Amino acid sequence: MNAQRVKSIKCKIPNLRYHRKAKITLSILHFLFCFLIPLSLITGCTNPEEKESPAMKIEQLTQENMQLKEQIEKFNSETIELKDQIQVLSGLPEKVRPQDLNRLEKIKTGRYTGFFDKNDDGIKEKLIVYLKPTDEQGDALKAVGTAEVQLWDLNKTNGEAMLGQWKVEPDELKKLWFETLLSNYYRLTFDVADIVKGLEGPLTVKVTFTDYMTGKVFKEQKAIKAP
Repeated sequence: MNAQRVKSIKCKIPNLRYHRKAKITLSILHFLFCFLIPLSLITGCTNPEEKESPAMKIEQLTQENMQLKEQIEKFNSETIELKDQIQVLSGLPEKVRPQDLNRLEKIKTGRYTGFFDKNDDGIKEKLIVYLKPTDEQGDALKAVGTAEVQLWDLNKTNGEAMLGQWKVEPDELKKLWFETLLSNYYRLTFDVADIVKGLEGPLTVKVTFTDYMTGKVFKEQKAIKAP
């Protein structure tokens, strides 16, 4: 009887080992099925709409090619202009030096600089600055540059002395050049209706002109009457 029980136990041990191996194998298969296979499907699948079609790529390259051609044409045009300038400058006599050319030496603010009633309503709502760049001989010179104008009330303190500030770039400045029988000048006009209300006593106009030919900065200021 004992021998039969021992034999039965020995027969059950391999079955138990087989059962454990099968259980581990099923667990591995379950892991593969639940995690790895869906992951491979997610990473392996791509959205066709996200891919750039050949037609779209060709159109993009065509546009870039056109832009490059436009830039090349622009550079070629600028190169031709520079060559023309070099040819003209090379034809100048040897005695002509850059310092001998007509250059800006000073700026002046005209005596009529002040406030102006544009619509005859009794309120002077405009500030007009007559700016005259001059050369060594004192002749008016249409210099190219930037003009900055400031309006000050020097009687005020605590950072309130400067009432207004304006800047006129070269593209706009060249449109403001006036020629008369008596003189030539830039006429700069600014709206000051909301700035000068109730002001009394003299005010000060400060002008700064940056000459684009020489890089020099010229300054001038003038006292004017309050409106």
